[in-house]
Amino acid sequence: MLFRLAFALLSMSALLVDPTNAVSQDMLAGVDLNSPDMSTAEMTRAEVDALLKSAPKDSADPRFPGLEGKRLSRLDLSGLDFSGRNLRLAKFNRTNLKGARFDRAILNQAWLIDADLTDASLAKASLLGTQLRGARLGGADLSGARITADLSGASLIGARLAGADLSADMRNQSMGMMRGVLKSADLTSADLSGANLSRADLEFSKLRNANLANCNLSHANLAGADLSNANLVGADLTGTDLASAVLPGAAALAEARNLDKALNLNQARRPP
Repeated sequence: MLFRLAFALLSMSALLVDPTNAVSQDMLAGVDLNSPDMSTAEMTRAEVDALLKSAPKDSADPRFPGLEGKRLSRLDLSGLDFSGRNLRLAKFNRTNLKGARFDRAILNQAWLIDADLTDASLAKASLLGTQLRGARLGGADLSGARITADLSGASLIGARLAGADLSADMRNQSMGMMRGVLKSADLTSADLSGANLSRADLEFSKLRNANLANCNLSHANLAGADLSNANLVGADLTGTDLASAVLPGAAALAEARNLDKALNLNQARRPP
């Protein structure tokens, strides 16, 4: 209760300063990631595995003792199957989750700071207000996922985000803009085809060789991003901020839609 009250007060005060800031996602201010609550586990791997196997996947039985809000930081949970589970507010900070499955799982407001999700599957998962700063998601599958998470500094090299929705929900902004935040994230060779990145924050992100075909980038922040050799076929650049962005070749730009409606195009760095 105290955490939620403090979170609400922080969000309200930040809105007075900048109503467009993603204040509801910036929950790290004042948080001690080395505190027991953020850096320890209340269960062992064996206990987590046994709990996952004690009820069928996607169990909606309220009697089922789930993992919502559990402290599971710094554990080795690699390869476990969390598909369909309610993991809201769970803490996986610096947890080894290599190859784990989170398909259709609810990870809303969960903490995965510096977690290792290499080759993990999060297809159609719900990641609303989730903290994934510095997480490793190389080769991970986030296709079809709903993501308004903070992925600043995360590694998503070769990750699959086809059809994922990282857009801002403009109908629900009472606590600040909830959207996908990928500041300085590494999306080299990632597949974002058909993804919705409208109003997403990709400032200084690496999108070299990324597949952005038919991607909705309208009003997204791509300032300082590296789009070298990116595939922009059918990508919508309406209102996209391209200040200081490194653009792909002329042929690739010609395949994008509404390039003439992009912002700060004159400040972008075009290839020779």
